[in-house]
Amino acid sequence: MQPSESLVINEEGLIPYNIPTYRITKNDILNLNIVTTPKGDAAQFYSSLNSSGGVTGTTNSPMGGRGGIGGIGGGTGSNGGNINFYFNGLKVDSKGEINVFGIGYVKAEGRTLEDITLELQEKVNENFQEGKAEVRLNTDGITYYILGDVETTGLSGEKVAHKNTLTITEAIAINGGLNRTIDRKNIVIHRKLPEGIKVAKIDLTREDIMNSPYYYVQNGDEIYLNTRGKSLNGFGKDPVQTLTTGVSVITTALSIYLLLKNL
Repeated sequence: MQPSESLVINEEGLIPYNIPTYRITKNDILNLNIVTTPKGDAAQFYSSLNSSGGVTGTTNSPMGGRGGIGGIGGGTGSNGGNINFYFNGLKVDSKGEINVFGIGYVKAEGRTLEDITLELQEKVNENFQEGKAEVRLNTDGITYYILGDVETTGLSGEKVAHKNTLTITEAIAINGGLNRTIDRKNIVIHRKLPEGIKVAKIDLTREDIMNSPYYYVQNGDEIYLNTRGKSLNGFGKDPVQTLTTGVSVITTALSIYLLLKNL
């Protein structure tokens, strides 16, 4: 990142956070835990599988798995996604709703996790004593996708970060960084919104990228790493390698010429 005059800094000399709020879209999958005591009525009402000891989180589905507060985990398939999360999670249907066992249909599309959690908590408090059951609603972390050229095959693929926030520089660092073939001035992001897909281009060489909402990776983001034009047209990843390759070609051609001349 190079210094940029357009970088916004507040009166305290800090770069303000510009973190977009993730809003649920159709086909999202959510994880609902009702945290209650082992013998609590809420546990028996919201799930047919309950732990036999200790404070536990119970999934919304009658087929939900046993376990602690961590909820559903593991089971990542070769074709992407979390298998257990897919089969046991709450799916946002074509109407933008989720069907919560014991509560019914709740509007999810276009809303934040916090909004939906508050509504579900109110529903739980209507049926059970307030303070005896806690609603915890989450996605399966921040799932994002990176697609690059043949030189970045190790970087490409589906990625999952179990964090509340993730910047694009953090995402790149987690995955080993960028090689010299990538055009850092032309990174394309496809962002999934309730209204559709937003396409944005960002320049990682400018410091003011930290003011952009696209500096923060959102769930479902697709990050496209374009190849520099010079890398496509040259003989190597960088000028030194191109020069080395060119010298090697000339030396080989000269050797063949001298060999044929002496025959």
